[in-house]
Amino acid sequence: MKKKFIVDLSDSELKYLIDIISTGKNSAKKILHSNILIKADLRNNWQDKEISKTFETTIGTVQRIRKRLVEEGLEEALNRKKHIRTRPRKFDGEQEAYLVAQACSPAPEGYSRWTLTLLQERIIELNIFESVSRETIRQTLKKMK
Repeated sequence: MKKKFIVDLSDSELKYLIDIISTGKNSAKKILHSNILIKADLRNNWQDKEISKTFETTIGTVQRIRKRLVEEGLEEALNRKKHIRTRPRKFDGEQEAYLVAQACSPAPEGYSRWTLTLLQERIIELNIFESVSRETIRQTLKKMK
């Protein structure tokens, strides 16, 4: 199968990768990615299957590192991606404060304590949110200790 993303490292990039491997002062992921890129270089002519077997990783990992090098550059291929939160937080500061105050208040009649379900129903009942999951309430309360 023909490779879609060809790794053709310059001499300076190759030296940089070798330095990363030889110093031992980098993360294991960065060293692994450096090794994969060196073996994937045109000069070495290794196949993805050989690389994955040698470094005990998957072929998909080798292909993703190769793709990131070509599309985003050397540093991005070596380092982990930063997690980007895709959704905004449900609770703002005022709503979190209300939730914590509600959880710390005496439980409704007939209950010994607040449950996540009771808190969820109360938040919806007071029209703070149209819908909210118990897990969101749990995580918010856990964050607030």
